[in-house]
Amino acid sequence: MAKLLGRAMAKMYIETFGCQMNEADSQYIADRALSIGYEIATKPEDAHVLLLNTCTVRDNAERRAYGRMGHLKELKDRDPSIRLVVMGCLAEQDRDRMQRIAPHVDAVFGTKELVELGDQLERWHGDFDGIDFSDERALLMPFGGSADAVIDAFSHLRAFVTVQRGCSYYCSFCIVPHVRGRFDHRPMAEIVGEVEERLAQGAREVMLVGQTVNAWKDPATGEDFGDLCAAVAALPGLERLTFISPHPKDFTEKIIADLARIPKLNPRLHLPLQSGSDPILRRMNRKYTMADFAHKVELIHRYLPGWAITTDIIVGFPGESDEDFERTLAYVETQVFANAFTFIYSIRRGTPAANWEQVPAAVASERYKRLLDAQNAAVRAYHDAKIGTTVRCLIQGLSKKDPTRLAAKTLDNVTVIAPLPSDYPRGDVDAGHPYAATPWIDVELETAHVWGCTGTAVRRAERFADAGRTLERPIVDLLAR
Repeated sequence: MAKLLGRAMAKMYIETFGCQMNEADSQYIADRALSIGYEIATKPEDAHVLLLNTCTVRDNAERRAYGRMGHLKELKDRDPSIRLVVMGCLAEQDRDRMQRIAPHVDAVFGTKELVELGDQLERWHGDFDGIDFSDERALLMPFGGSADAVIDAFSHLRAFVTVQRGCSYYCSFCIVPHVRGRFDHRPMAEIVGEVEERLAQGAREVMLVGQTVNAWKDPATGEDFGDLCAAVAALPGLERLTFISPHPKDFTEKIIADLARIPKLNPRLHLPLQSGSDPILRRMNRKYTMADFAHKVELIHRYLPGWAITTDIIVGFPGESDEDFERTLAYVETQVFANAFTFIYSIRRGTPAANWEQVPAAVASERYKRLLDAQNAAVRAYHDAKIGTTVRCLIQGLSKKDPTRLAAKTLDNVTVIAPLPSDYPRGDVDAGHPYAATPWIDVELETAHVWGCTGTAVRRAERFADAGRTLERPIVDLLAR
């Protein structure tokens, strides 16, 4: 059991499944927890409160969440004082069912109950005063998982700001409107105020987040998403702006032209296709045709030349014929997409498509492989074209696979890995880390992969627009030459 110490700080561990909306919600809860005296733990073994922020958009995410609840039960069995909390879309959909499947879960909070969750954390906080877990948990096997919202030297550089919740489009495969509700747009003044707070905390790049972000309209004035981006981009101190996830239907020429007048926008636009076949798009209730989609792509190329277009695609949707799939494959083979999130359709309880005749699993898997091969070729070609160039990136921190390398993201969201510069401090990544003050690095790209590019850091800069100062090449890199 846990033992009492002098004044051990209450600790909370967070894992997030799913989309950037969930990431933004996790960050909100982390900020609330920090404000009332919690510390964000990097391992579940060290925490008093374990929080799973769940997703139900894909079957795999749902199964992983339930599996993780079972995995964390071992900690609850060892010490019942630990609180296991589930939030997010799966919590909203399965509130009653979850208590039967995982009765060891202490509390379930839906997508509209973030404030209530924060209040509950505050009520629990005093229960953990002086309780430390260090000794008896040292013997546990590592629990794995990826901790979210942990504060380090680079965590404040990117900020998620939610502009809109819910969706009113009811695609036949999607559970989101059922678990997050219909469109609920925040007022522009409230959004701008939150961005200003993030900038004051040191954010260099802000991502505007919404389930259908470009459908945003100010509830009072009717100003649209282009107006919002212009207002946010005008804020002093903002260096880069990006957004996720738009809907093709809501990209008017006016909005795209507005975006073209904002130099601070990152040159990447996510445009979910889902299928390249009109009959399937109708069954999906996507509200556009392939001709409509191609027209939006043409507008993007006209107003935003050089921008990367990324997408989502589902294969094996109920009713998808060989001809339907071939239309999707043919469009992907034009290499219009710099990257794509591709999925085999999975049944979502409560959606119309769940009741339709399903494509055989073997057929869907074969189509998925062909689609993935075609898109991977497009991604590799996109990355190959960068080789020999020098790109400015925002540091993410150490590479998770190799702590002797640095991880960063280009403006068009390509992962870049480079050997640690010779002046990069080893050891703990704390708030005083010198690279946190100069988080922009220029990397000479040398090799391309499907996952991203590798290269050598040659300069670092305090601000995106700065020229930067030259870095000494790593000793290992010099020897290799």
